[in-house]
Amino acid sequence: MDNEHTSHASSCDPKAPLLPISTSRPPLSESCRFSLKPQLIANVLFIILGPLACTSICLLVDLDGRSSSKDMLAVLTWVFIWWVTEAVPMPITSLSPLFLFPLFGIASSDVVTRSYMNDVISLMLGSFMLALAVEHYNIHRRLALNVTLLFCGDPLNPPLLLLGICATTAFVSMWMQNTAAAVMMMPVATGVLQWLPEGDAAAGVHPAVNRFRKAVILGVIYAAAIGGISTLTGTGVNLILVGMWASSFPEETPISFSTWSMFALPLAVVIFFALWGLLCLLYLSKGSGNILSAYLDKNSLKREKEQLGMCIFSSVIYNHQLFNQKYNVYFVTGPMDFAEKTILIVFSLLVVLWMTRRITDNIPGWGTLFNGRVGDGTVSVMMATFLFIIPSRKREGEKLMDWNKCKKIPWGVILLLGAGFAIADGVQSSGLADVLSACLSFLKSVPPLVITPLVCLVSGTVTEFTSNNATATLVIPILIQLAKTMAIHPLILMVPGAVGAQFAYLLPTGTPSNTVGFTTGHIEIKDMVKVGLPLKVAGVGALSVLMPTFGKKKFDFSVWMHSSCLV
Repeated sequence: MDNEHTSHASSCDPKAPLLPISTSRPPLSESCRFSLKPQLIANVLFIILGPLACTSICLLVDLDGRSSSKDMLAVLTWVFIWWVTEAVPMPITSLSPLFLFPLFGIASSDVVTRSYMNDVISLMLGSFMLALAVEHYNIHRRLALNVTLLFCGDPLNPPLLLLGICATTAFVSMWMQNTAAAVMMMPVATGVLQWLPEGDAAAGVHPAVNRFRKAVILGVIYAAAIGGISTLTGTGVNLILVGMWASSFPEETPISFSTWSMFALPLAVVIFFALWGLLCLLYLSKGSGNILSAYLDKNSLKREKEQLGMCIFSSVIYNHQLFNQKYNVYFVTGPMDFAEKTILIVFSLLVVLWMTRRITDNIPGWGTLFNGRVGDGTVSVMMATFLFIIPSRKREGEKLMDWNKCKKIPWGVILLLGAGFAIADGVQSSGLADVLSACLSFLKSVPPLVITPLVCLVSGTVTEFTSNNATATLVIPILIQLAKTMAIHPLILMVPGAVGAQFAYLLPTGTPSNTVGFTTGHIEIKDMVKVGLPLKVAGVGALSVLMPTFGKKKFDFSVWMHSSCLV
């Protein structure tokens, strides 16, 4: 008991070391050293490959005498190699423009630094703080179980239950990053599945049980990705798109939270029901309800809900299977208390402010009261600040949030966003954008209706091998120039490129959300391919139909055609 209390106290002490300090280290065995040696050699080679490729481009490549464009291409190659190989941690690679751009004369340090803190990144920071508050007070788990109970059916209806779990995951993912939503919802999903027996047909377990288990795990990881499409805060890719649009075309109307949601939410709903239909078709047989009813019913879920908060503020230390780290988990007892209700109120008010800051051209929204000086990031940080002011009413002097809880903010994602904005500005200012535009001039004759799904497919293929954010960071600046070359509205290509970067459905390594589901051991790669491939096709098809129709109305492409930006 004393040891547990000491562990808990040290984790809350701001002066305590973040990692345990060990004075003795056991020697590595010969086999371990042998297995690590090739990996270390490959890592060193990849580290050297970045600056080596950069130097080669500077010495050997000639872009019609444009030295700044050549330098930008060299730096972009260096950063791309380190991103893809992860020879250097991605957050550190994301910081490299801060020293590479000034050294190569692409931009001054002050200019590059501004890319790492703007309204889009402040929007992300505030959203992360609110998401951490929701996680800390276990609100997401309470919400998930309530919704699952609602969809369970009596008697058990497996398609309806699967719909409830997937819909809850998608809703949670709308307001926080996909990986965080998957990590939060996976214990809820496995908690529902724990009532099912494990084994194969030889062990007496009906195949319908294992098929339902696969459907639930696949539903969680894909619903997390789909839900992230529908809002700006759902994924970093959407924020990269909005930030690059604002920096590349500052005279154009920015993409607000409401504008994006009005377009992306219907798209996400179409893809979501395509996912649900695929899972029901591939994994749920006609008589699965009778088979699963023997193990899973409303009473089981009610017992799971009652277990929420069996002890007040008790610390449970566990090793996360994926990240191999220790976390302190606090459970909330009984009905919702003041802290939970307050966080939900703050969160709901934030969503309302996001959606009403700018509604339509005829209904400008409350943002006009401040002459357009207020952005979505302004509101996000302001509402997050309230969490550090409002008392939690649990302990004397304790607030809803404190800075120690914010240590879990994924700073790597924020740095990657900043690097994306810096690269987009560098491509423009260095003249590399003009070079790319000239190289792509032959695409002027390609119909936009054909190139839109093509862009989505290319982006969706690249993202299987690199992170979603890195794919968007590298692809969107090229698409901006391609759109100028074709004399069409840039969003016709930028949006498919950004959305396609989120279609990482085929491989466990495509996105951390996929890895979270794969490490449960309930699904295999063939399961992901069987569902992910038709889901990717459905997503490309839905976007190809909605973009030139519904998207044309929401983004008002006709205004651009008379703009001077194409001159």
